[in-house]
Amino acid sequence: MPIRVATWNVNSVRQRIDLLLTWLRECQPDIVCLQEIKCVDEAFPRLEIEALGYNVVTHGQKTFNGVALLSKLRFDETKSGLAGDDEDAHARFLEGVVTLKSGVLRIACLYLPNGNPVGTDKYPYKLKWMSRLLEYSKERLKAEEPLILAGDFNVIPHARDVHNPAAWTEDALFKTETRESFQSLLGLGLTDALRAVTDEPGLYTFWDYQAGAWQKNQGLRIDHLLLSPQASDRLANVGIDSYVRGWEKPSDHVPVWADLDLEAA
Repeated sequence: MPIRVATWNVNSVRQRIDLLLTWLRECQPDIVCLQEIKCVDEAFPRLEIEALGYNVVTHGQKTFNGVALLSKLRFDETKSGLAGDDEDAHARFLEGVVTLKSGVLRIACLYLPNGNPVGTDKYPYKLKWMSRLLEYSKERLKAEEPLILAGDFNVIPHARDVHNPAAWTEDALFKTETRESFQSLLGLGLTDALRAVTDEPGLYTFWDYQAGAWQKNQGLRIDHLLLSPQASDRLANVGIDSYVRGWEKPSDHVPVWADLDLEAA
C-alpha cells in the first residue's frame, strides 16, 4: 500500500473537528498537514484524532495561524519554526520525520503569509518568508531524501490555477514576484505533485465564502504538495477532495493528497 500524504487548511480545527474526523475516516491518509488550526497547542482536539490512530504534533497560536502534523507513522523527530528570522513569532511551519524501509520521509507543513494588502508591510513579509523557504529547501535537498513541502502556499502558480486571472494580477497571491518565488522552488528540483499528473485547468483548492464562488466553481489553486526528486520518483496518484467544500459549515479550502510508493518501516 502506498503512503498517502495530505494537506488541508482546515480554517479553525475546533470549529471543523467533526468534518476533519469524517474526512480522516473516509480518506484514510497516513500523514496529514493541517494549517490555520487557530488555537494554542493545549486547545487542539488531540484525543479525538489520536483515537483514529494518529500521532499528533502541533505548533499553535491563539486565534491566528497554527499548523499541525498528524501521522499514523511514529515521528522520529519534529521541529517548529522556519529558520532565517528569529523575530518571526507566527506559527506557520512544522517539520516531521518518519522512518521508511528505505530510509526516512521528511514532511514540512507550512502556511505561507497571505501578503495582502500589497501596499503594506505584509507583502514584503510574504516575499521574505518565501526566500527563507527557498533557503530551507536548498539545504534539505542536499540530503537527497524523500521530502514533501505541503500546505497552503497562498500562491496561484499559473493562470490556469485561478478563475478569471485578470482580476488577480495585483493580488499578493498572483503578483509576478510571488509566482517567480514559487518558480524558484520548482527550479531547485521540487515537483508540483498535481501538475506532474495533469495540466487540466479549473482544478481548485479554495473557494471564497462570498458571491456563490463554490457553486460557480470560481476558485483558486493555492494548496500544494511539492516533492523532492526522491519523492516525485515514487508518485503514484494525486487528488483534490473538492467534495468536502460542499459539506455543512466547511472550510474555504479542501484537502489535497498524494500517494507515494513508499513503505513504512
